[in-house]
Amino acid sequence: MYTVKGKVEKDSLLTEHMPLVKRLAHHMKAKLPPSVEVDDLVQAGMIGLLDAISRYEETHGAQFETYAVMRIRGAMLDELRSSDWMPRSMRQDMRKIENAMATLQQRLGRPPSESEVAKSLKLSLADYQEMLSEGGGHQLVYYEDFHDEDGNDSFLDRYAHDEDADPLRALLDTDFRQAVIDAIDALPPREKMLMGLYYEEELNLKEIGAVMGVSESRVSQLHTQAVARLRAALREQAWTGPA
Repeated sequence: MYTVKGKVEKDSLLTEHMPLVKRLAHHMKAKLPPSVEVDDLVQAGMIGLLDAISRYEETHGAQFETYAVMRIRGAMLDELRSSDWMPRSMRQDMRKIENAMATLQQRLGRPPSESEVAKSLKLSLADYQEMLSEGGGHQLVYYEDFHDEDGNDSFLDRYAHDEDADPLRALLDTDFRQAVIDAIDALPPREKMLMGLYYEEELNLKEIGAVMGVSESRVSQLHTQAVARLRAALREQAWTGPA
């Protein structure tokens, strides 16, 4: 992998990690709408891999694959943002769900059930679950979250203070990582298990459905709901501070 001069052999890194790009693309595609093409994610991921290879000597000995995963996923998310795959109306619906969850959590002192969230939104349970299905691919963090629609500071600014740094990387160097861990731990048991199977065990939605005894579409709904709970919890903690 190294030349006689001790330099990382870029071609070897590229060849060795191409399967990683495809694996990450398919993993991300599993929670995105059908309109998103996996080939587009792979193409964006390859750009991220090339960027990681060109920058690797600047990482001061960090494990290359760990660094590459960050750059590959970042490139894929940039592709999704640039193609605006989630319509504005859909993000507004997800914000309504998050706000309802936060209000109910404060009032009830526990995570609200699906029926309670639906009732708060004046929706039938079926309509609420359909809204969750349409919001498949909802992310924990968007770059837009650093500023609200009026350009004012948003809740993520409470975690990341270095404006010159990459926002997502800056978050990982602050209390944000622990806040995410705490928020996941507070999820209802079924959603907590789902997140563990998806992000730690790296199972796809179909495999998770088999483990949980529900359909793949139901797993997608529960994943979207879990992400909404996490965003609501992180927003609340950022403004009120740790309990």
